[in-house]
Amino acid sequence: MSIQSILKSTAVALAIVSGGPLFAQGTPINTAEFDALVAQGPVADAATIASSTWASKIKQAGTLRLGGTQTSNLFSLLNEKDGKMRGFDAGLAQLLTRYILGDGSKYKFTQVTSSTREQVLINDQVDMVLATYSITPARAEKIAFAGPYYTSQAGVLVKANNKTIQSYNDLAGKKVATQAGSTGPAILAQFAPKAVVQEFQTHQEALDGLRQGRVDAYVTDYTLLLNALSLGTGDTQLAGAPFGAQDPYGIGLPKGSDGVAFVNAFLKKVEADGTWAKLWTIAIGQRTGSTAVPTPPAIP
Repeated sequence: MSIQSILKSTAVALAIVSGGPLFAQGTPINTAEFDALVAQGPVADAATIASSTWASKIKQAGTLRLGGTQTSNLFSLLNEKDGKMRGFDAGLAQLLTRYILGDGSKYKFTQVTSSTREQVLINDQVDMVLATYSITPARAEKIAFAGPYYTSQAGVLVKANNKTIQSYNDLAGKKVATQAGSTGPAILAQFAPKAVVQEFQTHQEALDGLRQGRVDAYVTDYTLLLNALSLGTGDTQLAGAPFGAQDPYGIGLPKGSDGVAFVNAFLKKVEADGTWAKLWTIAIGQRTGSTAVPTPPAIP
């Protein structure tokens, strides 16, 4: 696969200069554009809501119980000044909330990690989880997935001054961070079996481990690594191109829920009317220097 096709498949255009990635580093999200897009999102009619037990329950409750994150710069970041979360995942969650309840702010947020996402669904603590949530067979045994709504691959992040790790091929014998409960451990077992893996509970803890020199590299979803780079701190860099199998992101729902069909229909709607592309541009494209809007992954 060419570097161009890899970058297209990860939905981010990347320019390589001077051995490192060039990003619009530190560019904040355009809050006015984001909020306006959510406010203009589609609203389901009564018949559409009534066709789904899952959506009807949320409609009756008057609140969508959302499992997500609020520390992902490009996907879901809490703005402490106004108390709102914005980003690609946050936008989809708010658009779906508006689709069901007529108001994108009518959700109750529960913080999740890679290790707790299935359990909050199994325990009926949330109605859905939208948190760069990779669809895997093991997870699909416990919960249901709508989507995919996005795809990624794996990536390697190192300190900006690291010259010895150029790709995953250089991880043998190195201390490598990844997230517990994520696809990272399996990816490392396949592509860097001789790496010394250290599992952290959260993305931020793994990043801190790298920045503090407790590990040599951090392997996780490429899009999460873009989050670190987009913050503009300049102390980390990507080592090599994205690698591994396509990693589809899905929306987690309770096992057996008819919400899968409902959410898939919603996703197809916002993809067809251009909302998905506008959200990608606001949340990711404008902030990573990319003007090429990717094609959303096919939804079953």
